[in-house]
Formats: sequence, C-alpha cells, structure tokens
Amino acid sequence: MALTVGLLSTNVNKAVPPLPADSETDEDEAPDLYLPGLLLPTMFLPIPNTDPLTILLTKYIYPPEKRPVRDVTGDWQRSDFHTLVMTNSWRALARMARDRLVAADPEDLTLVLGLWYLRLACLARLRLFNQASAECNNLFVVLNAIEPLDAREWVFSRILPFELEVINARVKYWAGDHMGHLDVLIALLRKCRSKARQEKGNEVAVAMWKERGARVCLIIASQLVEMKDYRAAVKLLEPLCEQGETSTAALRSSIGRIYLQSGEIQTAVKHFEIVSADPLAAQELKDMNAGLLACAEGDWPRASSLFTESIARDTNDFVAVNNLAVALLGQGKLQEGIDVLETALKASPLSVVVTEPFLFNLSTLYELHSGTAAENKQNLLLEVAKWSGDGLRTTCLKMPSS
Repeated sequence: MALTVGLLSTNVNKAVPPLPADSETDEDEAPDLYLPGLLLPTMFLPIPNTDPLTILLTKYIYPPEKRPVRDVTGDWQRSDFHTLVMTNSWRALARMARDRLVAADPEDLTLVLGLWYLRLACLARLRLFNQASAECNNLFVVLNAIEPLDAREWVFSRILPFELEVINARVKYWAGDHMGHLDVLIALLRKCRSKARQEKGNEVAVAMWKERGARVCLIIASQLVEMKDYRAAVKLLEPLCEQGETSTAALRSSIGRIYLQSGEIQTAVKHFEIVSADPLAAQELKDMNAGLLACAEGDWPRASSLFTESIARDTNDFVAVNNLAVALLGQGKLQEGIDVLETALKASPLSVVVTEPFLFNLSTLYELHSGTAAENKQNLLLEVAKWSGDGLRTTCLKMPSS
C-alpha cells in the first residue's frame, strides 16, 4: 500500500506575465525565418492504435460485448480542445497537433513551436517515451541548424517555449540517463539565474525567470528524491523558503515530507510545526502534514481521525481518501478501507480512475481481503476503461498483461 505524500507540483506551465516590449519593436529585431523543416510529415511517427488498457480488456473481459467501447483512433475533429483535455484524450490531441503542424505557416514560429509542445506533451502523457524522444530530437536538429547564428540565438532566447527546453531535458530521463537528466536541468537552472540577473531592473522579466528557476528546482528535487538522495533534495529546496516566488507553506511541507521519507522524523516535525504556526497556511495542508506524521510514527488511529476530518471538509480530497484507506489497513480494517475507496470511486469516477496510487491501493486491498480478488479487479478494470481516457500506467491495477 502506498501513501500519497504529495510533493509540490513540478508543473512548468504555470502562467507568467509576458515580457514587455523593448524600446525597439519585436518586428524590427526579428530575423526573417522560414523553417518548413519543422512541418514535414516525416518529422512525426505514427501513434499506435492500441494501448495497454485495451490489451488488459482483451485478456480479462469476456464476452467481448462486456468491454467498454474505447476510441483509440485519435479522431479529434468531433470534439473541442477543452473536452479533449478534460477527458484525457491525449491520443486525439497529439494527432490534432500533428495535423495542424503539417498545415501551418512555416513563418509563424510562435504557433508552430506551441503546437510542437502540445504534440510532445501529449506523447509523454501517452507514455510513448521513445516516440516523444525521437520527435523531440527531430525538432531540435532543425532548430540547432538555423543559420546565421544570430537568428538561431534569437529563436532560442525569444521564441522557443521554455516548456520545450524542459521536455528536451526529459529525453535523458526517458533514456534512463538520470545523471545526464540532472546535468541538463542544472544547466537550465543556471540559464534561469543568468537571465534573471541580465534583466535586473525589469521586474516583470526578473519575476518570470525566478519563477522558472523555482520550477526547475522542484523538478531537480523530484529527480533526487526518486534517486533516494534526500539530503541533496532538501539542500536544494530549503533556500527557496527564504524567497517569495513559491508558496512557503506548501514548499516547507514538501521538505518535511521528504524528511519523513528519509526517516528523519524529528527534522520533519520542525518543518511541520512552522507550517502549523503559519496563519496563511490552509488547514487542509496542516492536517495532511499531521496525518502523514502520525502514519510515520505508527499512530494509525490519529492518522485516520485527521484524514477523516479532511474528507469531511472536502469530499473531493482524494489524497486524504487514499491515505485514510492506508491508515485503516494499518489497523487491520480491510473492509472499511475498501468501502472508503469504492465510495470515492462511485462518487467521482472521472477524477479517481486517473489517480494511480488510488487504483494500486484498491487492487492491493482486494488481494488481501478475500478469494474474490480476481473478480473485483476485473470490475475495477471495467470502471477504469469507462472513465480513464489515455495514458494510464496499467501496472497500478496489478493485472499482468502477459
């Protein structure tokens, strides 16, 4: 069973204010660029018309009429963008980005690179990491071949979305080169700090680059936690608590939770106490910290009480629901834990079925509770297939596909 610890989000797409115009207009500075190479159909690979969830349905659900109808064609023309995002239709969005790219104006680099980001982000959400890496490499081969050098530097400094640079760094991670991933991220962090210094006097630009730097720090910290280098992670994050660009209470809570994972409970307590004394910190955050601390100390009844209070305040707090099930398991209350998770699944399936720790814990409880685990997990598979959309890591269902 896995607790949902919940470190700070590493989302780099947070809205930031645009850079103000310089004394000279962008049109005067912009070089004439025509890059049809970014739009060639050969830049893109075909997306598979099946996925791991379809394979599980074929193996476990009989007769075929019982299997929910799932669209893996990637047809996007019958839905609007917002609906595709809300239904996790990453395959359709990836195809939409490709179709619009091959028909785009090669001179409209802002649109072209924005569509490239959409394409690569959707491939990553589909867990097609090899394909995302290949297409990302194709993109940067074209960008790095721009001549003259001044034009290339202008594209990288003024037009290229920062999110694409982060995805380019992620290619190293997808290849299994975690140290190389850290090296590229640290180079990005240095770039953010250098840009912030260069823009001194321009408060809007400085704030933007500091925001980006803070986000890169969070990505680096997440990588270090995954590598179990907890000391390096907190050493990187603790200085951010003295800055104003990131929510201090949320950040300090994340640091405390990293200390919990590393077993340094007393140090975690110090950070949680600071958050508890912060009048601006949300009560939900304080209760979550206290609940996780109680779990780490083995005080399951107190943890259950705290998570129950959080759910009473917000029935859609599925992190608390998941953690409550773990606390109930710690007390040997398997059926109660199952009931808690199943109730949340019935109340809001669209939100729950994309939460992999939730599905993993429910599958685990099914296995522990009775000999009907196989039937229960097949029913769970049907619910997930109805609501989850694309990109679910199906290993969380604990149903082998081979």
